[in-house]
Amino acid sequence: MVDNAALLAVMDRGPVLPVVVVETPEEAVSLTRAFLAGGIDTIEITLRTKRALDCVRAVLDSVPEMHTGAGTVVDPDQLDEAERLGAAFAVSPGTAPRLLDAAADHDLPLLPGTANASDVMALMERGWQAMKFFPAEPAGGAAYLKALASPLPQATFCPTGGITAASAPNYLALSNVRCVGGSWLAPADAIAEAAWERVTTLARATQALAGN
Repeated sequence: MVDNAALLAVMDRGPVLPVVVVETPEEAVSLTRAFLAGGIDTIEITLRTKRALDCVRAVLDSVPEMHTGAGTVVDPDQLDEAERLGAAFAVSPGTAPRLLDAAADHDLPLLPGTANASDVMALMERGWQAMKFFPAEPAGGAAYLKALASPLPQATFCPTGGITAASAPNYLALSNVRCVGGSWLAPADAIAEAAWERVTTLARATQALAGN
């Protein structure tokens, strides 16, 4: 069963959902604590590195106050593992039927990805209202999402991909956008240099976007 209420609750936790790529559990925990210090209590750790699942586990164990999700979930096995670890939610870049079928048998809320009206309609047929829009900028940006609002008002989005602190307000002003995914909050050089105060500063700046 699709738990839209749980997904909407995730999307409403803040205007920006950090989308992060981390190599080690130590990086993941330090980054998460830096977000918390800046007022962000939700994070999407993408499964794009060899130790990504270890990173998810470390954050769940060491920073339980963080609402931690697993991102870039592309198959049922990854969904199984994310649920087994205790992730709060999962995010996929697309709408693969096999993954969507598996999600129906899981309690873990899955935020699936869309890139066009056909994707949105396919998900709505399966019961989803809450969706990711990815890759947001290459797929048409805020203008495309604005165009979807009239014919498909039931759908609500977390656009992700190519969004910056400067462009985020354009998305957040739309009636069908609840939050945006932001990789700019965790710059690769800041992670490599352990510049956690810089991450905290970036996190604090997102609070000003909440009123848009």
